[in-house]
Amino acid sequence: MRRTSFASLLVLSVLTAVSGSLAAQGVEEHPAVVMGGLPFVLTLAGAPDESSWFEVRNADGTLLRSGAVDASQSLAVPDLVVESRADLPLEVRVGAATETVAPHYAPPWYSIVPPLVAILLALIFREVLAALFAGVWLGALAYTGFNPLLATWRTVDTFIVPALADDSGQTQIVVFSLLLGGMVGIIARNGGTLGIVEAVSPVATTPRRGKLATWLAGLTIFFDDYANTLIVGTTMRPITDRLRISREKLAYLVDSTAAPVAAIVPISTWVGYEISLIDQGLQLAAEQNAPTNPELAASLASSSAFTVFLTTIPYLFYPLLALVFVALVSYTNRDLGEMATAERRAARGEGLTRPGSMPVTDTSDSLLQPVEGAPRRWWNAALPVITVVLTVLIGLYVSGSAVTGPGASLMDVLGQADPYATLLWGSLAGCLVAMALSLAQRILTLQETLSAVVAGMKAMMTAMLVLILAWSLGAITGEIGTAAFLAQLLGDSIPFQMIPALVFVTAAAMAFATGTSWATMAILIPLVIPLTITLGGGVGFDGGTGQVVLLGATASVLAGAIFGDHCSPISDTTVLSSTASGCDHVDHVRTQLPYALLVGVVGILLGNIGTAYGLPPWMALLLGVAVLWGVLRFWGRSTEAEAAG
Repeated sequence: MRRTSFASLLVLSVLTAVSGSLAAQGVEEHPAVVMGGLPFVLTLAGAPDESSWFEVRNADGTLLRSGAVDASQSLAVPDLVVESRADLPLEVRVGAATETVAPHYAPPWYSIVPPLVAILLALIFREVLAALFAGVWLGALAYTGFNPLLATWRTVDTFIVPALADDSGQTQIVVFSLLLGGMVGIIARNGGTLGIVEAVSPVATTPRRGKLATWLAGLTIFFDDYANTLIVGTTMRPITDRLRISREKLAYLVDSTAAPVAAIVPISTWVGYEISLIDQGLQLAAEQNAPTNPELAASLASSSAFTVFLTTIPYLFYPLLALVFVALVSYTNRDLGEMATAERRAARGEGLTRPGSMPVTDTSDSLLQPVEGAPRRWWNAALPVITVVLTVLIGLYVSGSAVTGPGASLMDVLGQADPYATLLWGSLAGCLVAMALSLAQRILTLQETLSAVVAGMKAMMTAMLVLILAWSLGAITGEIGTAAFLAQLLGDSIPFQMIPALVFVTAAAMAFATGTSWATMAILIPLVIPLTITLGGGVGFDGGTGQVVLLGATASVLAGAIFGDHCSPISDTTVLSSTASGCDHVDHVRTQLPYALLVGVVGILLGNIGTAYGLPPWMALLLGVAVLWGVLRFWGRSTEAEAAG
């Protein structure tokens, strides 16, 4: 099999975000900063009434790109590269008009500095807000040509504020979280939370049962990872507190169940998104192969993206093994590293959180305690939570079917649903039901109910600040080409069978550095599918090494993105897991990281590499489970035994 540079092909399709409008004819948009050796894009506009010829040259007159631009539409000129500061400014000629484009320049290695500094500062000093702000500022420094004063202003007006004003659902996530916090405040105040604890007490009598109950609850909220983390974390927290399970362990149980189950179960907001990206990759592969191999192109164009997704499920080694490992850790009551220390501390009654820690959710407010004489009725908590779940499920179907029309399959409906709007509907409905129950039973007055809503929202504010800064850092990593640099850095010529492993590592690095698994999937899935097919990946799903590598590479994008999210302190789902669990965010990352690394390494060695060289996926999964159990059995520490001793 011919060896080729996988990373070099990968980076050709990763485009840097662009900004700034310049002219009606000529350069319409250009990046504020270009990184040496990394691809970027210019958007050009032709003359109003005729097509125009364009040329892009660097400072010494070398032609970078030329072609025609139609007057009727803008033309994006991709994959432009400058190697050094001396190549700037660019000269762009469109028709008779000539313009000079002078974006700021930064060396390519600087693209990894902002996220890396933010992550290191958070882990070393355990202060996540300052660390994230520093990361955003360092990115803005390159964006403004290394002007410290301008970087400070751009940090706020260009990156932090727009993090709440974009069209990717981030504002809805904040409002959803605040409304859910308000609902939790009401059910804490009306005694519903204590009612749930008392109702579950006869079943969850030991830490083992409490952990397994949390894991099972996470499996049932499979339709969305945001809803999963917030509902399961806030519902199970009082139960795990009573059983002396550390907040770090609760955050791990919530975080390592939410995204994996949402990414695997076919009825979820994740899967609709994944299928749309897989379909895009198949169509791109069909277009690329149409001139040279029409039969292959026709096969690709007619392939079902849903079928491809279902076929990749056995190759989702990290999500599958992560779910199993959560169950193993819960059942055996054995832990590794700092998690064992946290569990021993909690079991001995020395604190559910580390002394000196700063949980991102403040659960100590007196307004979050039951009013005097409040009845402990479990349904006052259960009914609002059930309302949230049912409203979101019904909302997903209604919003999706409004787009697809009658007769569409359930998967098509979910793929067209608006998850962010439905999350808003669900959290508002849950909040209103909690209010109605409190007022109808005269447990709370209207003023007390509204005060509880405010107290619940107030408890979420630190988490929302962390989330906004994490999104801002994600935006700046797009501007400075962090993903493109990582793709260029990770690998050169590799054997064909190693493609799934390299894809996993690349996706993990992107998600870790940028804090978003969805953006990682959006970049890589439409690229990896046609690229793997070009390098020899099988089409038709009729067996063979080519098929295994194609399925493994496609699944590795999703698996690696989730793994990177679990390891990254700037991931939104990791922040929300800390939020729902009332845990110090950095403590959550530090205790979860060894578990994620262990599962990730086992998944790469036995799953990605093993199956590419002939190991059946079911055997790889069984061997992976055996290895994980062995690690817990021989190196894990029994927290119950240590606490008793």
